[in-house]
Amino acid sequence: MRSTLVRRPLLLLFCVLVAATSASAASCESLASLKLPNTTITSANTVAAGAFMPPSSGGSTTFASQFSNVPAFCRVAATLTPSSDSDIKVEVWLPVSGWNEKFQAVGNGGFAGVISYSALAAALRDGYATASTDTGHQGNTAAFALGHPEKVIDFADRAVHEMTVQAKAIVNAYYGSAPSLSFWNGCSQGGRQAITEAAKYPADFDGIVAGASGINWMRLLIARMAINVFAHRSDDSYIPPAKYALVHEAVLNACDALDGVKDGVIENPSVCHFDPKVLVCKGADGPNCLTPAQVETARALYSPIKNPKTGVEVMPPLLHPGSELGWAILAGPEPIRYSTETFRYLVFKNPTWDWHGFNPATDIDLALKADNGVLEFTDPNLKPFFARGGKLLMYHGWADPQVTPMNSVNYFNDVVRKFGEGVVGKSIELYMVPGMNHCGGGPGTDTFNKMAAIEQWVAGGTAPKQILASHLTNGTADRTRPLCPFPQVAAYKGSGSTDDAANFVCKAR
Repeated sequence: MRSTLVRRPLLLLFCVLVAATSASAASCESLASLKLPNTTITSANTVAAGAFMPPSSGGSTTFASQFSNVPAFCRVAATLTPSSDSDIKVEVWLPVSGWNEKFQAVGNGGFAGVISYSALAAALRDGYATASTDTGHQGNTAAFALGHPEKVIDFADRAVHEMTVQAKAIVNAYYGSAPSLSFWNGCSQGGRQAITEAAKYPADFDGIVAGASGINWMRLLIARMAINVFAHRSDDSYIPPAKYALVHEAVLNACDALDGVKDGVIENPSVCHFDPKVLVCKGADGPNCLTPAQVETARALYSPIKNPKTGVEVMPPLLHPGSELGWAILAGPEPIRYSTETFRYLVFKNPTWDWHGFNPATDIDLALKADNGVLEFTDPNLKPFFARGGKLLMYHGWADPQVTPMNSVNYFNDVVRKFGEGVVGKSIELYMVPGMNHCGGGPGTDTFNKMAAIEQWVAGGTAPKQILASHLTNGTADRTRPLCPFPQVAAYKGSGSTDDAANFVCKAR
């Protein structure tokens, strides 16, 4: 009789707690009336499974088919106004069922200006409550910066932080409980956002995935402009795209087999010492050689960018051996538009500025001061983030033709120099991906589960000793390799298929 009496109060207490939790949860539609600081919720609606249609699809069934397997979710749209000139659009997606009790915010690309719907859908399919922001302006262009310093701050970091704070509040209101863990997942601009979040807002996330980080943002845009102008310095200095394969093949002939496996991928470009001079024309220009001026252009693409007035390095090499097939991005007919727009709207504040007038001797210094340091933020002091147990997983493709791989390598090394080797594998880790282009693509094994890796790390306390990655052809894996913690590389064991990760081991380079 006594045991029954003991169990009954416990049972009643359990029922009371369940009822209280259920009562505190909200319906999706009721979130429209939720009051949050500097936030106006503009809509809150339940979306049936497979029914989501992105606003930019124009009703296209082909585009909408990408979202056909998205489960039912509560879609909350909001506008955040942390400053008088802020107009930050945010969407928070909440699984109707099967929530894994975690939150994943997703990053942007380029100049943002749009909600990252595909990334939201991917996170939702994996059971996360998720959020994305346009960072405070419409359209993937730098035009917003002209005359709007507060919007530049929003783009730099404030929009992402404010989104994260308010999204967590929305998650708590909908489910009646806060997320047990919070993650960031971004590449390129999203990688820059990731690093900035870890350093400036250490309490926002437990685990951060930072791919192809676009840190050193202003320097990166300056260097992109400088290298393109140099490529067009004379009539015969520009390398036409028809010659990219020629250079790429020569690089592979020189360096592909250095790792013991000839597979069309350069495992470690830092040990590839290729001189484009081997391709110089013996006579007149032709399709199978480079003019002397083109040889100098190719050398420049592999070299650091320096201020011609001071000789000081502005950026490390933008491109590495193995990236040649993507040279059109930075060394094509004109500079990448992100650089041109930055100089037009942020540096010179002149929408008609012509890139042909770029003068590195004067314009580099001018550009470095234009953002007041908010976009150039690269502080390696992650002590508050690490002290909370935060984990920073970085990755970058060695063949990235858009954001220099040295962005990630140098930042990682800066953090390790500041805190010592003890943080490696415990608080920060970098995985370089041989043969991968910008955030994906290329002949390398570019497909791997970043979220599974960071989840494993946060749960177990130690970064993965290797990450299994695949190369896909028509959706089917035809090669697997281990991605190794930097500076280790994947080394062939000497037997078995070179397309099977089981036949490779991570070792010091």
